[in-house]
Amino acid sequence: MQDRIHNFNAGPAALPLPVLEEIRDSFLNFAGSGMSITEVSHRSKWFDDVINDAIERTKRLLKLDDQYHILFLQGGASMQFCMAPLNFLSDGRSADYINTGTWSTKAIKEAKIQKKPIKVVASSEDKNFCYIPKNISFNKDAAYVHLTSNNTIKGTQFESLPDTGTVPMIIDMSSDFMSRPVDMSKIGMIYAGAQKNIGPAGVCMVIIRQDLLDLVPDNIPSMLSYATFANTNSMYNTPPCFAIYTIQLVMKWLEETIGGLEKMDARNREKADLLYNFIDASGFYRATAEPGSRSLMNVTFRLPDETLEKTFVAKAIENKMGGLKGHRSVGGCRASIYNATGIDAVKDLVSFMTQFEKTSG
Repeated sequence: MQDRIHNFNAGPAALPLPVLEEIRDSFLNFAGSGMSITEVSHRSKWFDDVINDAIERTKRLLKLDDQYHILFLQGGASMQFCMAPLNFLSDGRSADYINTGTWSTKAIKEAKIQKKPIKVVASSEDKNFCYIPKNISFNKDAAYVHLTSNNTIKGTQFESLPDTGTVPMIIDMSSDFMSRPVDMSKIGMIYAGAQKNIGPAGVCMVIIRQDLLDLVPDNIPSMLSYATFANTNSMYNTPPCFAIYTIQLVMKWLEETIGGLEKMDARNREKADLLYNFIDASGFYRATAEPGSRSLMNVTFRLPDETLEKTFVAKAIENKMGGLKGHRSVGGCRASIYNATGIDAVKDLVSFMTQFEKTSG
């Protein structure tokens, strides 16, 4: 489609073209219903098939057994910042938090608002969050360890998950969910806002293990209880049907077109290696994240000065490459190369960056 651009937005972000085409082709008459997916009842068989297929495909991709529940919640990942401590720290137990940037900082703030006893056991704030802390000592009696696996603003990512012993991890995976295989054996809960890597804005997927679900107290508001949604297949109230439908199609694409998370991981590493290698070899561009902590999803970089950065972003748009402006809180430039962004887009970006350096360096 000639009028489409290379989309490097950090979120809402690129979706696979085959998914968009299937939505387009079935939008007015979904599954022979004579209605749009935005019109069918969430209590209908049509939608039951959608949400259950999304759940089953997610479980297959992550190799999950029946102790894990797949939930679809509204309020985004930001809602989970308050829901996790509300659900799991009701008995006065403490939790360990790792602070690697804006989103984990906000999660810490939400726990403190509730006056929950938490401990920040590691932070990379000393170097402006340009790295991922290592060799962390965790509290053995913690109810959980909370971390953000990928940091969209600073361009850092956990290369591998830390060893927390017997303490379950709760992980905000909003921006690298389904981008690579995950060892679920020590993970109690994952949450991910859909708009980065698996769907449109409006829904947050939560994967929660039964032993954590058993800890949820009865005396919290129904809409803030994970048990409410686990007991109703995420249909306690009307769910965001269209967003869930899109997630179902993305999971289908991952499973049937890509061939699983191992193959998706290989594609993502190829893209990231191409871009980082080019930046590192350049005397003009500079990556902001330290090697060993660099994100495969969000490549953050600077040019020699802010004026050049503004020109770079503007020229990129003229060359049909959007979303390269860095987050407003840090400036600079950022290329978000999520699952749906192909290697062709990254090659074209490198070609543009090469030419821009020649004319502006």
